[in-house]
Amino acid sequence: MKKHLLAGAALGALIVFSSTANAQLKIGVAAPITGPNASFGKQLTDGAEQAVADINTAGGIMGQQIVLSKGDDASDPKQGVSVANKFVGDGVKFVVGPFNSGVTLPTSKVYEENGILQITPSATNPTITERGMWNIFRTCGRDDQQGAVAADYIVKNFSGKKVAVVHDKTPYGTGLADETKKAMNAKGVKEVLYEGINTGEKDFSALVTKLKTAGADIIYFGGLHPEAGLMVRQMRDQGVKAPLMAGDGITSEEYANIGGPGVEGTLMTFPPDPRKRPESAAVVAKYKAKGINPEAYTLYTYAGLEIIKQAAEEAKSLEPKKVAAVISSGKKFKTVIGELSYNKKGDITRPDYVVYTWKKGSDGKVTYVEN
Repeated sequence: MKKHLLAGAALGALIVFSSTANAQLKIGVAAPITGPNASFGKQLTDGAEQAVADINTAGGIMGQQIVLSKGDDASDPKQGVSVANKFVGDGVKFVVGPFNSGVTLPTSKVYEENGILQITPSATNPTITERGMWNIFRTCGRDDQQGAVAADYIVKNFSGKKVAVVHDKTPYGTGLADETKKAMNAKGVKEVLYEGINTGEKDFSALVTKLKTAGADIIYFGGLHPEAGLMVRQMRDQGVKAPLMAGDGITSEEYANIGGPGVEGTLMTFPPDPRKRPESAAVVAKYKAKGINPEAYTLYTYAGLEIIKQAAEEAKSLEPKKVAAVISSGKKFKTVIGELSYNKKGDITRPDYVVYTWKKGSDGKVTYVEN
């Protein structure tokens, strides 16, 4: 009898060990995998996939291997909510994404109500972290910070010139344009035109006519690269030589593909290139070996997974609320985009936007270069 009990205990221990070793942690990445912003969706999925592979190779998070679920929101808020509800049903505990502010705002409520922690690498609208929610964080900065940098540049470099402000009527585009406009106005510069366009719009001839009539010397655009590229192409075709300035929403090489040669001289705000940080060198090498350019928000997504891992290990728990408490505690996290810490709202304490110019390189390719 004693031998049987020992054997049973050993078998029980083996089952428990086996269960722990095979335990899986479900994490979701929500992004526009299809649609006009699919290039940004690829950045997020590339970032998440490599981070998951590296974390799993190193033993996972608290002994649990990550199983990554992908959700395609196509930059549509309603589809984003459907993705969020699917993640809830699938037992996902942590989500990285979405890309768009307009999708992040409604989905974060679904995640909060269902106990899911969310880190967006790219949604910059200030409202996202101003609602007193426990579950929402971001690895990027905010539009009030980005808009201030853009406004400073315009005031300094276009003194006495005519500035037009255009936005795409989305929470991101309108928010960024308005923050830039507010900061610019506070420094004594008043725009000569304030105009909204629609996402998905193809014909900007009416807008170009208004820009000509206003005599704009620089056009500030709050929006994403598909519209920005077409806008610049049509501006140049119709003789408008004024440079376009935009935010992080055009940080995709597709902008140059859409806009053509006329994108040269475009000004853009984005943080210092994370691909050039010493902390990211090893990971960037892995991407390059796969033929992937980890531009823009790829490494910001990777960093989101790193923060979840480090916070869970500090909390000694995979309970999202306990992990969130560690993130908002002021703890410093070591990531591929540098050392990050958070305030109680869920924002990083290191705002670091700079200005880039799109230029033609020695290979003939037009891309963004930090000023």
